[in-house]
Amino acid sequence: MDSGGRAQKISTGTTIMAVEFDGGVIVGSDSRVSAGESVVNRFFNKLERLHDRIYCALSGSAADAQAIADTVHYQLELHSLNMDEKPLVLAAATLVRNISYRYKEELSAHLMVAGWDPKRGGQVYGTMGGMLTRQPFAIGGSGSTFIYGYVDSAYKPGMTREECHQFTKNAIALAMSRDGSSGGVIYLATITEAGVKEEVVLGDELPQFYDK
Repeated sequence: MDSGGRAQKISTGTTIMAVEFDGGVIVGSDSRVSAGESVVNRFFNKLERLHDRIYCALSGSAADAQAIADTVHYQLELHSLNMDEKPLVLAAATLVRNISYRYKEELSAHLMVAGWDPKRGGQVYGTMGGMLTRQPFAIGGSGSTFIYGYVDSAYKPGMTREECHQFTKNAIALAMSRDGSSGGVIYLATITEAGVKEEVVLGDELPQFYDK
């Protein structure tokens, strides 16, 4: 509630990120959920599974973002059963884009889609504002404004899986140290042909940077 007694929307003022590498993708997020100036959840996993090797990272209104993810997950499951094959990452990203744009006046959410499929390998898609763009890496959420300089400087085409993993951890940790709406722990998912490896980077394991 705000000072006037009105309910405040629960939002994932957040930092989300995804990076492609040869053979897969890494997607990550912080874990803080806020309502106005209050932190309502310190350990919310903003990485949502859409299908076996397709994930999305949530930002915006937590309820709106979760509703979109649940709808896309349901439709991809139906698609997989009807076609007797696993859906493409592009198909999942297109569904997210279509739902987000169709209900742009009612929903306040941005989902970043990342995953692996046999046709195009590891892929990262942004779906902001009705657009659908594949990118070698993408960042989003309130914390992203603090790290554009870092990611533009640190990213190099052809980085290995290990380099992309460290790159994602460093970027999110930097955003968490500067953005009051980002914080908690870092959730990471590495998606390849072999499957998905999920991990949590706890507070005492976060990369440390100079901050006088």
